[in-house]
Amino acid sequence: MNKRVNIITMGCSKNLVDSERIMRQFEAAGFEVMHDAQLEEAPVVVVNTCGFIHDARQESVDMILKCVNAKNKGIIKRLFVIGCLSELYKGELQRELPEVDQYFGARNIEDIIRKLAGGYRYDLRNERIISTPAHYAYLKIAEGCNRTCAFCSIPNIRGTHVSTSIEDLLSEATFLAGKGVRELLVISQDISYYGLDLYRKQMLPELIARLCEIAGIEWIRLH
Repeated sequence: MNKRVNIITMGCSKNLVDSERIMRQFEAAGFEVMHDAQLEEAPVVVVNTCGFIHDARQESVDMILKCVNAKNKGIIKRLFVIGCLSELYKGELQRELPEVDQYFGARNIEDIIRKLAGGYRYDLRNERIISTPAHYAYLKIAEGCNRTCAFCSIPNIRGTHVSTSIEDLLSEATFLAGKGVRELLVISQDISYYGLDLYRKQMLPELIARLCEIAGIEWIRLH
């Protein structure tokens, strides 16, 4: 029974990619994986939170409270919180909502896989369970941001800009195409910065040209 897990995703498409990667790791560990399912359908719930703007934070808190209430009623057995909200406010959340079994931030999602699945499968790092309609998927090409805009909390949440290697992105895109994806939606906090940390130059044009060579990919949108 405890091998069923429900991943609930709040916030943006970048969070969704994180959830899809987590789901693939759980699946490989023998879990029956659900996404945004009814709470009574799985005894283990993982809430992937958003912490970017006030309304999104409130939605995440409301979802955690809903899950805490379900846990208190015995509807679910274990509750875990990950993502941006717990990256920013882990201490406060632990004090206010101790019913949550454990909090994980946005930068250490591998830790929850080690906690629940017994280990992180590095060989599956470029695989996901796709939760979008079958014809498209998001491709997150980098994490974090080096800009320190006064109105934005992203660097505090996600850290500085870290590009994913072209090799890993081609592997991931090939995997997605093999699952029937025809349209890639390229995302990150700042896609124009892609490659500057790894290759010392902007590599977005070369990345897109390489993605266009993958059989089955017919559209690429830059977000």
